[in-house]
Amino acid sequence: MNPSTAFGLVFTDELVRCGLREVVLAPGSRSTPLAMAFLDAERRHEVRLHVRIDERSASFTALGLAKASRRPVAVLCTSGTAAANFHPAVIEADESGVPLLVLTADRPPEMRGTGANQVIDQVKLYGSAVRWFCEMGVPEARPGMVGYWRSLACQAWAHASGRAGALAGPVHLNLAFREPLVPGEAGEPDWPEPLDGRPRRRPWTSFEWPGLSPDELEVPWTERGVVVCGDGDYDAAALVELAEQAGWPVLAEPSSGARRGPNALSAYQYLLATPEFMTAHRPDLIVSAGRPGLSRPQSALLGSLGSLGDLGDLGDLGSLGDLGSLGDLGDLGALGAGPARRHVVIAQGPGRWADPQRAATDVAPAIRLTAVPDPAEDSRSWLADWRRADGAARSAADAVLDDGDAVTEPRLARDIANHVPAGALLWTGSSLPVRDIDFHLSPRDDLRILASRGASGIDGTTSAAIGAALAHGGPAFAVIGDLTFLHDAPGLALGPSEPRPDLCLIVINNDGGGIFSTLEQAGFPGSFERVFGTPHGAELKHLAAAFGLPYQRLEQPGDLSKVLQGTGLRIVEAQTDRAAGAALRARLREAAAQAVRSVL
Repeated sequence: MNPSTAFGLVFTDELVRCGLREVVLAPGSRSTPLAMAFLDAERRHEVRLHVRIDERSASFTALGLAKASRRPVAVLCTSGTAAANFHPAVIEADESGVPLLVLTADRPPEMRGTGANQVIDQVKLYGSAVRWFCEMGVPEARPGMVGYWRSLACQAWAHASGRAGALAGPVHLNLAFREPLVPGEAGEPDWPEPLDGRPRRRPWTSFEWPGLSPDELEVPWTERGVVVCGDGDYDAAALVELAEQAGWPVLAEPSSGARRGPNALSAYQYLLATPEFMTAHRPDLIVSAGRPGLSRPQSALLGSLGSLGDLGDLGDLGSLGDLGSLGDLGDLGALGAGPARRHVVIAQGPGRWADPQRAATDVAPAIRLTAVPDPAEDSRSWLADWRRADGAARSAADAVLDDGDAVTEPRLARDIANHVPAGALLWTGSSLPVRDIDFHLSPRDDLRILASRGASGIDGTTSAAIGAALAHGGPAFAVIGDLTFLHDAPGLALGPSEPRPDLCLIVINNDGGGIFSTLEQAGFPGSFERVFGTPHGAELKHLAAAFGLPYQRLEQPGDLSKVLQGTGLRIVEAQTDRAAGAALRARLREAAAQAVRSVL
């Protein structure tokens, strides 16, 4: 057996022993030893193999699989620029804490720096975006190799899964192979040592879960607390329970997993953007987790303990769909007469927490409250105020959304998120779709919502949604924009032998970058369309036809339930108008603000 083939068999077997179940492959020559070994593992029903012709689509398919399954997924490519196309997904996995085994095949060292074909410098290609990097070394037929390869697989698995003591995330193994790359003919010399692993299919090396410190931060109870939950993989249920115990409102983004239970608010973003409400409802304690950042008022709330000081009026900040960067925001005094007294950030893992405003007073793995009164003995007027204002804002916004028969983005976001079947998966685009859903999603505990919010790019969104749907294994839906859809068109190219998801891709087509119509750039009409609006004029039905996918167009809001029916990978297009959408969002904010003021 030649060294490259031996490595492929041993390394694959050890990853399966560790728990590998999903592999994504972008075809190439230099990666042949592992590609063939993974295919053999699929034939033995040990893994499920997914083949993608585009490396970027392959890497985001792996990211979606890993995000939904919460276990490491391997993604493999050949050498050269193929490996560079993995980089956006590696960045997203790093920021989101998604476990990926990034396997890049490479030429052997003697071919590097010589002008040889398809050779680039792949050593530490992804820089600090990976938890761990290893340059494997060329496989050789000598004793000791099997133990090295198996321990290497276990080490990579431990770093990716978080068992090595850090937050889960991507690891990069650069795997150099000399020819021959395919299994040899019968009669080759025997391998100099047994290829077997540990008895009873045990991993070569076992790692205990170190987790976070078991110590909880003890915080005295106050009635005026809020829990803010952003995107991330953390124990959202514990924070929901904490809020219910304390009598605090839960301000939960869609992909946090925390918009459920009686304390979760549906229209909290409208409350945060109403200065009169926030002046009267300054919290004494903020507990935040994940990566919140879907609106500037939300970011201003989280930054209210920082260096903002006496910062004026939130005013029109609710009109902006920006990521939440405070930047040049001017005066934020509408948040109240004084800052919150304490802001506790729940860490996602060792050395990882989100505090972009640098306003946290404490960072802890968990929080425990002291002296919490019996809810039966306490009126909890604080929570009642938030609920009453939330209900008023929700009713006012719904009335605006239901006034007319036009297909609009906010109404679609509300109706899709509230009416997809129980047990479904919903993937959201990182630009306007996730924000529209955030403003209009009613609390529900029977829907899983995911998004690539680590770096919040549009790269590979279709592929990530497909990967997540494949891992979910049941009905799945995705709401994405037209530019996002076009950006990852190769992700639709699934070969006839590939596993296919039960996924309805709902594409909101406003012919360009709709989020910019909600930002300051829209105030410069002379440059806006070409530089920011970027209309494309693409006929999405032709793209669906090119890949042989079912296509429907949503003509009326009332037809939504009908067009969402079906199985398999399919496309639904909803055409909307960018300018009309911006005007509608302004009406929604004003109506919600008036309703909130009326109950103060």
